[in-house]
Amino acid sequence: MDVRDGLLYTDEHEWLRVEGDTGTMGITAYAADELGDVVFVELPAIGRALQRAETLGVVESVKAVSDLFAPADGEVIEVNEALVGKPELLNSDPYGEGWIARVRLANPAAAAEGLKDAAAYRALIGA
Repeated sequence: MDVRDGLLYTDEHEWLRVEGDTGTMGITAYAADELGDVVFVELPAIGRALQRAETLGVVESVKAVSDLFAPADGEVIEVNEALVGKPELLNSDPYGEGWIARVRLANPAAAAEGLKDAAAYRALIGA
């Protein structure tokens, strides 16, 4: 299972890449594999304030509907509009073209608190 070093992970299978005061987030390859073929993604609104662990959207697949949870506090500054027409990007490239949202982090120094590094996430999923 593809788990990328340099990212932070939630127990709910979201990932977060911190770059300065910006966080890019998506779902993990493990989550995408468990969901099966993704057919719809509900994206958060730009400008929306998020609290860690708050529901920010929905991913629907042929097998299930799953909530997306915010990995950190912040404000949505960009969403991946490509997912509206090509939700399958979550399956084919979850860490690249399949990113979900970019967030201006409320506290970049605290963004990693409560999140797992790649080794801990691999242990969680048994990879």
